[in-house]
Order: sequence, then structure tokens, then C-alpha cells
Amino acid sequence: MSENRSMRHCLNDYPSDRVLIAPSVLACDWAQFGEEVQAVTAAGAEVLHLDVMDGHFVPNISFGMDVVKSVRTLSDQVFDVHLMIDNPRKYLKRFALAGADHITFHVEVWDDADELIDQIHALGCTAGLSLRPATPIDAVVPFLPKLDMLLVMTVEPGFGGQSFHGEQLSRILKLRQLIDQTGKAVRLEVDGGIAEDTAQLVRSCGADVLVAGSSVFRDKGKYRQAIDRLR
Repeated sequence: MSENRSMRHCLNDYPSDRVLIAPSVLACDWAQFGEEVQAVTAAGAEVLHLDVMDGHFVPNISFGMDVVKSVRTLSDQVFDVHLMIDNPRKYLKRFALAGADHITFHVEVWDDADELIDQIHALGCTAGLSLRPATPIDAVVPFLPKLDMLLVMTVEPGFGGQSFHGEQLSRILKLRQLIDQTGKAVRLEVDGGIAEDTAQLVRSCGADVLVAGSSVFRDKGKYRQAIDRLR
């Protein structure tokens, strides 16, 4: 595993009733990537959300293990790596070695999610599962007891800056209820169109990890205020 893991935070370090803010680095100024990461860390973001896209599962391409490894030295907060790729199994170990603390993959790309969840845990990371807006809730229900976090996409993955889809609120609420029925401390993360107003809506439905891109990074020098508004 990557060095100094014991010095870093993990999801379980934070109280279960605390809402965690996860700025999505896709929305940062890439000409000042390192500075942006350090700035949102200093501004109080507990989690950094890193979207990995392969051009197949989603139409865009983002970054891979080398970027995660490079930025790992700049923040000790939770690195939440969201694999929007066709073959997550092939890359789990490499992302763990690069510095991922949490790895999420999509239920749509792997029939035996139990297997990958076990592999992620064996690598020393917490494990997450995600579903696209049109994917039935039933697809993730069997795996809830083994997860550390469930990621609900309120927009179609692959593009930043999309508007929030309000019809997803009922899904978030239902999934929160199903998680609570397991009796397990599973975080519920929401990604897509999260800003001050929509953050309040998803929190009211039980979301406790909020991924936000442009609503955090659009105002340079005001990251703490932006993060505080999302809480």
C-alpha cells in the first residue's frame, strides 16, 4: 500500500452524524491543480472526490493512477476514487497503491459486486458502489450490508456542471431507508448538481456525503464559505 496510510484519514474517522463535503477535483483549475487541492483541504473539506473516466463506460476521459499518486502528498484527507470505468477489477490494486483511501465502482459493470467489495477491503480501502440515475434501486440492495458507502448519481455520469435532477430525491430517501434497515453504518453519497439549495434537499433525504464541483471551485479564495454553505 502507499506509504503513511496510518497518517491519513478514512471515512470511519468521522462521526456518522457529520455531513462530509467532497469537492470534485474535475472542477478545479487544472493549471493550479496542486494549489487547488491544498486550498480546499485547508478550507475544511474532509474528502476529495476523484472521478476516473475511461471513455468507454462514460464518454469522457479524465485521469488515472499517476495523478492520484502525485496529489497524494498534498492532502491527508480521504481520497474518494470513483471508478467510472468498464473493468474496475483490473485497476483496484493500482489505485490503492497510488493513494486511494476509498474506491467506488459501478454496479452496472460488474455482476459479482461482492467479489470486488472484498478485494477493495483486502487492499485496505473502504468500498463503495454507485448506480446511474436510470438503474433500479434493487440492483444495489443485496450489497448494502458489505458497503462502506453508496454513491447515488443524480445526473448521468461523465460530465461536470450538470443540473440536479429533482426526481432522484425519492430514490435517495428510499436508499437511506434501506441502508438504515441493514443496521450498518453505510454512508450515503450524492453527486450531481450539488449546490447550496440542492445540498439542503439531499441532506433532508438522508445523504451525508456531498460531492460538489463548480459550486465549490467557482469562487477562488472563498472555498471555506462555499463548503460551509453546503453543510
